[in-house]
Amino acid sequence: MTDVVPLKPDPRGRVRSRPTASHALHTTPFHDADDEASTEFLAAGVDRREIRKLKRGEYAVRDRRDLHGITVAAASDSVRWFIENSRHRGYRCICIVHGRGSHSEGGTSVLKTRVREWLRSNAAVLAYTDAPPSDGGAGAVYVLLRK
Repeated sequence: MTDVVPLKPDPRGRVRSRPTASHALHTTPFHDADDEASTEFLAAGVDRREIRKLKRGEYAVRDRRDLHGITVAAASDSVRWFIENSRHRGYRCICIVHGRGSHSEGGTSVLKTRVREWLRSNAAVLAYTDAPPSDGGAGAVYVLLRK
């Protein structure tokens, strides 16, 4: 072992360092740095393939909630109630339509950001992603719930 020499760093930058154990305890949001509301979320311990299944529509959307035209306070109660009732009914996948905010002041969606914050903080939510364009696109979110 006296003649062992450490390898030089890979000039191609392909070798990545391993995350520390403390990262495993946190949730994993996927989003661009300039995007206020993350487009995808996966709770800690949930397989990444679940996000792909959700995007592809492999989970049947069992119920929808449309938040157009309501206040942030009313939307908070509505989303919380909707998730609780959906779990009680045994629904695995739901859709929440929050809109894109094109008619809001400043052209930014307040509900989109808030809804996604609420979903990230709700223990019943395993994952979420933008709905496909045929179901609202960036103006709606598919949510995968715990069993």
